[in-house]
Amino acid sequence: MKRLLTLLALLLTVVAAPTFAADAAAAAPTGPVVGQTAPDFHLQDQKGEWHTLAQERGKWTVLYFYPKDFTPGCTTEVCTFRDDIIALRKAGADVFGVSLDDVKSHAEFAEKYHVPFRLLSDADQSVAKNYGVLTSKLGMSYARRETFLIDPQGVVAKRYKNVDPKENSKQVLADLAELKKAQG
Repeated sequence: MKRLLTLLALLLTVVAAPTFAADAAAAAPTGPVVGQTAPDFHLQDQKGEWHTLAQERGKWTVLYFYPKDFTPGCTTEVCTFRDDIIALRKAGADVFGVSLDDVKSHAEFAEKYHVPFRLLSDADQSVAKNYGVLTSKLGMSYARRETFLIDPQGVVAKRYKNVDPKENSKQVLADLAELKKAQG
């Protein structure tokens, strides 16, 4: 059954891929903007542990939203963040991946790809909605691929729309260095 669901998700990704970007571009801007306090959350990770944004105060936070575990673009993105995790942590940032998938799916995804950071389950879709990334296609809800770089005070320092899953982690690292340099 899991294999069938994964194949269905993959098929939907391939068939609807050209329209995902169109949906994102057509959506009215919602969610927090740069300079605004990021909405807090209370979500479980792949190990069943609960996390809030408030717990991250004093640290930079990378909060990246992605559509679905085990799909090609999402796998690419999680692996690039995984491969850059040492540099991100050296820069003082914690990374959280967020999708609407459940804790079990995140656990399997994290185990298969050796993910060393938290994947948060937004199964009730409330956080994706608060961040303005909740959308749907063909009756299936998902989080648009967007990333928020949140400063140590909990303020959105950068919002990345139309994210390239291969480049997102490198963009965040470069911008984090610039933002920290500008702060002195």
